[in-house]
Amino acid sequence: MSEQGKNNEWDSLWGEYTKSLENWKTLFEQIQNASNDMQSKFNEVWDKATVESSADTMKLFSENWQKSLNEVGMNSFKEFSENWQKTLNDTNASTFKQFAENWQKALSSSGLEQMNAYGEAMKKFAETWTSMWPKSK
Repeated sequence: MSEQGKNNEWDSLWGEYTKSLENWKTLFEQIQNASNDMQSKFNEVWDKATVESSADTMKLFSENWQKSLNEVGMNSFKEFSENWQKTLNDTNASTFKQFAENWQKALSSSGLEQMNAYGEAMKKFAETWTSMWPKSK
């Protein structure tokens, strides 16, 4: 292969790589924005729930949510369970908020596997919420 052919091949490969990198960066930014939006809305829901719900209701919700996570094989939430039990012993609203913030940071901070687990947990949060407080028809 001529030197010109090698240069064209290299330029083509490099162009494909940089295009893939740009696509990845765009997708990553979209995921970050969607995650930030979801976390913001979760925090709003969580804050409202802790203010307007009794400790017993929050405990029942937690048990139902935890059960739904276990049903889909999300055993990685053992730490979630332990921290949640500690939180239930202190029913101060700020304690619930701190729990949610710490838990979200831990789950959303590393890797695609954690991102997927976080998404599944948020999905189960919504399903559990809907089962306890269904929308009126």
